[in-house]
Formats: sequence, structure tokens, C-alpha cells
Amino acid sequence: MRGGRIIGLHLGLVALLFALNFVLPAYSHGNIARVMVLATYAMGYNILFGYTGLLSLGHAMFFAAGMYGLAMPMTYLGLGAGPAFLAGLGAAALLALGVGLLALRTTGVAFMIVTLMFSQAGWLTILLAGRWTRGDEGVVIPQAGRVLLGLDLTTPQARYLAALALFSAALFGTLWLMRQPMGRVLVAIRENEDRAALLGYDTFRHKLGAVVLSGTVSGAAGAAYGLLFGYAGASFAEVQYSIFPLLWVLLGGAGTVIGPFLGTLFMFYLIDLSSGVTPAYMLVAGVALVALTLFAPQGLAGEIRRRWWRGLP
Repeated sequence: MRGGRIIGLHLGLVALLFALNFVLPAYSHGNIARVMVLATYAMGYNILFGYTGLLSLGHAMFFAAGMYGLAMPMTYLGLGAGPAFLAGLGAAALLALGVGLLALRTTGVAFMIVTLMFSQAGWLTILLAGRWTRGDEGVVIPQAGRVLLGLDLTTPQARYLAALALFSAALFGTLWLMRQPMGRVLVAIRENEDRAALLGYDTFRHKLGAVVLSGTVSGAAGAAYGLLFGYAGASFAEVQYSIFPLLWVLLGGAGTVIGPFLGTLFMFYLIDLSSGVTPAYMLVAGVALVALTLFAPQGLAGEIRRRWWRGLP
């Protein structure tokens, strides 16, 4: 019964998003497609931060690895959208494996600093390789190549449905993972790593798996962003794109499956609406963040779980 309610909740969200495809005006239609891709990025971040308890300040490198891993082969090798998307996934996964093997030698604040430094190195690499990446200008992905399985992803309908498919896969993938033994070990590591190790679990191997999974999902979001919106830019590798998923997850509820979507949606529309009223829109966002921190310290979904539904995953 409990499992049925949980599956029903997440299916209901996907069904609602699918129905919105037919009724939203053009502006909101594009915005929600963008929110779904960014929420996928936040879900990737949530695997590492929310469930494993590892605070990364360098996730923009995985998002950018997926984005450039897709854009470079499409631009210079003429690769199709499908193989290029897989190349983006592979680039992000390999980078996550390398970073994980090195960064997990540290813990706590040192882990945060090491991931931040790796990310800054990635951003500088993009700028220094401007001959191919076009530096700050970025790469416009050829419109003719943005066709996947016969769908022209430059059209609003196809773009929205592709974003929904990616979001749904990440949503149910996370839900599935957290019900598996590996997911439960990750939560045990978050709660008490020493005790998990005493119980016989290889905590380094599980944390490395979490880094690779988290980086790959984040890379999938980056590759999808480039493919659906036709652009790969160095700004997506900057430090602010490492801070954004942290804020989205904190606002929505760290360690909840649905929380990253709620946080991304809330922050996206808060900035979008307030920027139309005042140029000091970041001040509005800051005040909202402080208020949520004070009155809902576990985030939106976290508060729902604490107050009304303790079984919310």
C-alpha cells in the first residue's frame, strides 16, 4: 500500500507534466522544459549530497563535460544526436571516475575544496582550448543535427517531450536506486560512515559509485541541455553552476526523490518573476532562501516528510 502511494505520487507528477504540454502557453512551455532538464541535474547532485552526504562544490564540471562531450563530436566530427549524447555521457562518467578516485582520498571541507579546484581547472581548460571550444563565445550546435529517433528536437513539442523523458528516467531511476541495497548503504554512509564500515561495507567503493552515478546523471542533463537548446558555453562550467544544484536540492529537500524538482521549479520562477519587477532580483531570491532556511530547514519535500508523510522517499 505504502509502495503504491509512492509510485502513484511520482507517476502523478510525470502525468501532470505530460498534460501541461498541451495547455501551457509558449513561454511557460519552454520554461518547464528547461526546468525539467535542470531538475535532472539537481537529481544527479542529490545522489551525492542528499543521499551519500558528500558536499561537492564542483558539479558544474560534470554538467559541462556532458555538454561539451556532445557538442564537440557533433560540431567537428558530424556525429548524430544519439551517438553524440552517448559520448557526452561517457565523458561525464570518465571524468567522475577520475575525480572520484582522487577527491575521495579527502573528506569534509577538503573534499569540497578539491572538487571546487577540479571544476575551476575544467572551466579554465575550456577557455584555454578556445580554438576548439570558442572560449566565452561558446559553440552553437548545428540545427540540422539535432534530430533524435526521427524527432526534430528544435521544435517545442519534441523538445518538451524529450526533456520529460529524461526527467522521468532520472526520477524513477533515483527511486529505484534508493530501494536497492546500494542505495541503503549510501544512506548508512551519510548517517554514520564509521558504523557502515564496521558492518563490513566497503565505503570507499560505494562512495566512488555514488560519484560516478551522480556525475553521469549530471552529465546527461548537460548533454540534453546542449542538444535541446542548441548551445554549449563556458558559463555552464563556472562556479555558479556548481552552487545552483546545491541551492535547488536544499530548497526542495535533500535526500528526497521529488525535492530537487520542487527546488528547481521554485527558484527558477522566483528569479524569473522577480527579475520582471526589480533589477535587485537576487536580493529577493536571497530573502526567500533565508525565510525557507528559517521556517522549512529540511526543504519543501523534507518538511512534507517531517510533518505529514514520513515514508516519502
